[in-house]
Amino acid sequence: MLCSDVYAGVKTEMFSCETKSQNSDRPMDLGLAEDHFSRPVGLFVASDVEQLKLAIEECKRLILELPEHSEKQKDTVVKLIHLRLKLQELQDPEEDEPNLQIMLEHRFSKEKSKSVKQMCDRCSTIIWGLIQTWYTCTGCYYRCHSKCMNLINKPCVRSKVSHQSEYELNICPEIGLDKQDYRCSECRTPISLRGIPNEARQCDYTGQYYCSSCHWNDTAIVPARVIHNWEFEPRKVCRSSMRYLALMMPRPVLRLKEINPLLFNFVEDLVEIRLQDRQHFVENDDMYSLQDLIDTSNGHLSCSLTEIHTTFAKHIKLDCEKCQAKGFMCELCREGDSLFPFDSHTSVCHDCLAVFHRDCYYDNSTMCPHCERMLEHKHEVPLKL
Repeated sequence: MLCSDVYAGVKTEMFSCETKSQNSDRPMDLGLAEDHFSRPVGLFVASDVEQLKLAIEECKRLILELPEHSEKQKDTVVKLIHLRLKLQELQDPEEDEPNLQIMLEHRFSKEKSKSVKQMCDRCSTIIWGLIQTWYTCTGCYYRCHSKCMNLINKPCVRSKVSHQSEYELNICPEIGLDKQDYRCSECRTPISLRGIPNEARQCDYTGQYYCSSCHWNDTAIVPARVIHNWEFEPRKVCRSSMRYLALMMPRPVLRLKEINPLLFNFVEDLVEIRLQDRQHFVENDDMYSLQDLIDTSNGHLSCSLTEIHTTFAKHIKLDCEKCQAKGFMCELCREGDSLFPFDSHTSVCHDCLAVFHRDCYYDNSTMCPHCERMLEHKHEVPLKL
């Protein structure tokens, strides 16, 4: 590796300089003496762990002794940073790591990005992509150092989404720390509200308490608060809940008519949304995803539906003769143009699905003409037999 060759070259230069000086009592030069400050940043003499630790301590001492805000102090700080990075590199050497690893249903892919700073979900420390190997789960986006792979004890959240696609629909169902034995709900680390030995952080989605390693104060929109309160303010959730909610957001699993039918009276836009926009609305207009409700709240879904409705209506009613032929004539007034179920001024018979003008349908006190003909036909068939 080029970097190690540079280190080796500088180390050779150091020993040759020490030989010329013939000062056997002088401690080994770690590249931190004053006459070395003019050297380019990154050329460090120390090459093993013990030497690097000595160099780091020497850097700390020099930083405190040098004049504050001086150029030498700034250079020393830069050298301290590079020494620490080199120490971390030696303690976590890059070996031939596989590009893909499977563990606890995670599919970990080796990351190649060196510039993005991430946090390890296992040890909660920074991943220095420049010098460390790290992996990301392609299913739930769990990130961790290569050295933390064997310490992972949390299964992939995507597997839970696949096997249990349903939300917790009670608002923050707290059970209390005593029911959790004053331990983190996930990793079982001792916790308390006083922060001794570890701070207890509540997840607004599960209602349970977690340690700071499992709960990073991430926020997410909680489905139960949306369905019952029409509230979209993000709440603090644990890491696993955040991933689960993110993966579940586009899935249409909410039967609003069963969970909270009064919501349609409170939110007028929901009534207009039951049209063919997203594929699950085409197949079943009773199922909603959390993303549907969010888009309804901010008005995006209504605008999208209007555009799609206009495009489809133009094709069916104006551009395509085959589609026009599938229209209905109002059998109650027998007037006007062809009618279609998606027209806003029409009503559809629940039994035979015939389409009528809305005013004609509700003013009519008799049976649907189409249903009446079908009933008469049923009575006539046995007589002919």
